Amino acid sequence: MAASGGGVRLWRPAAALGQAARGICLSGRAAAVRAEELAERLRAQKSEREKREIPKDPLQRRIQGLAALSKQLQRVHPNVLAKVLRQGVVYQNDEVVVINKPYGLPVHGGPGVKNCITDVLPILAKMLENMKAEPLHLCHRLDKETTGVMVLARSKEAAEKIRLLFKTRQVEKIYWAISLGDPDPAEGVVEIPIMEKEVQSHQSHYKMTLSPNYRLAPEDGKVMKIRKNRNAESAVTRYRVLASSSACSLLELQPITGVKHQIRVHLAYGLGCPILGDHKYSHWSKLAPQKLPEITLKRLKLEQTKARHLPLHLHARQLSLPLGTGEDKCIDLVCKPPSFFKNTMLKLKLEVPED
Repeated sequence: MAASGGGVRLWRPAAALGQAARGICLSGRAAAVRAEELAERLRAQKSEREKREIPKDPLQRRIQGLAALSKQLQRVHPNVLAKVLRQGVVYQNDEVVVINKPYGLPVHGGPGVKNCITDVLPILAKMLENMKAEPLHLCHRLDKETTGVMVLARSKEAAEKIRLLFKTRQVEKIYWAISLGDPDPAEGVVEIPIMEKEVQSHQSHYKMTLSPNYRLAPEDGKVMKIRKNRNAESAVTRYRVLASSSACSLLELQPITGVKHQIRVHLAYGLGCPILGDHKYSHWSKLAPQKLPEITLKRLKLEQTKARHLPLHLHARQLSLPLGTGEDKCIDLVCKPPSFFKNTMLKLKLEVPED
């Protein structure tokens, strides 16, 4: 009971609470309806935006799909990623498991990397053998954007043996690449040391680059030997042109040494023929999308403004591992190029050599 002026007002807590509850209930239903309407509008806007963003050209759709796949591989559960790798197994025995590495999947972890091959090796081993299987071991590495033959070992002892084979250059490696331009001569060896160097620009960054042992004297243009940089590593790459068309070439490459980004650097800076889709090594002083010739853009049905989405066309096609005995001493492992690589070859009219 409460006094108000000279009269008396009765306080009914139950009635007041009932009114408040009804008000809250009505307000909650209205908010729920508004939230559902907003969610529906957002879904419709997203659907419309996605429809607009889907390119009409098949190549651009493939490029977009490849970028989406690379992002998807970073979001999937490790078990799903292990299944993807299991589907890509091309050979296995008591010592090794060989996979066809997909595009866009890093081998090792790092900043921004949620999924990598290293992390799912224990899961993959169990899928291939049994729940008590020892985790698989890395024997070598490929760049995130490089596809193709990758060797994993079933034991530490096998891994150490295979790593030694790589280190002592007893493993023959064959790559395929599509390059911009035609190397001259059409077959040869690039033997120029490589080192890492900081690029001073508006956006400073690090790249591998050439560190030649000779240069031309500025006074008379004569060739003179210079002191070898202590940070430079010897690098040797054999190359051979398999086909040329549309201002591009299909190359067979054999890296004799194994320096970081060796093939990419030797092609771009040694031969002046960067790999198609190699936006990092198509320029030196800046980070910018690769500039493509008009005829290449025309054959690919690609606009220069979309060239930044073009994937790196570098594929580890074949490995010869000297693990056997007698006549079968070498195990030859071959992986066919991925679909996007083969489709680019067709569009550029680069004929596939017969196996």
